[in-house]
Amino acid sequence: MARDTIHFAVKSALESSGWIITDDPLYLKLQGEDKNRALEVDLGAEQLFAAEKGPERIAVEVKTFSSSSVLNGFHEALGQYLDYRDAMQEIDMDRILFLAVSETTAARIENSPFIMRRIAQYGLKILVVDIFEEKIIEWKS
Repeated sequence: MARDTIHFAVKSALESSGWIITDDPLYLKLQGEDKNRALEVDLGAEQLFAAEKGPERIAVEVKTFSSSSVLNGFHEALGQYLDYRDAMQEIDMDRILFLAVSETTAARIENSPFIMRRIAQYGLKILVVDIFEEKIIEWKS
């Protein structure tokens, strides 16, 4: 599996914020498919809270949008996000899916009303990361 160029910065940002990386990558075994077929979300993580609340678990798909067209990058990311989210629902995986992007990519996304409407329409959860400082800037849901 080829890693996105900001993969390790996102992973480090999560760890610095108290998340434990449980899977790198997180495999989603598809129902009704050959046992060797699985989708691969970039990261799985959990953060422990008070004992009565238990762990919060997330899955993180990391994207750079390296294409000159933010629409093309988003198109690819949206397809993966929706496939991963649907697969997680089918197998009853108790994780919340996030799309992790750099601050630069987040700004490019926010400058596109079309993309912002799609984010709202499909309920995408976005994790914005400062890839140079390796820290989480914002969780958008």
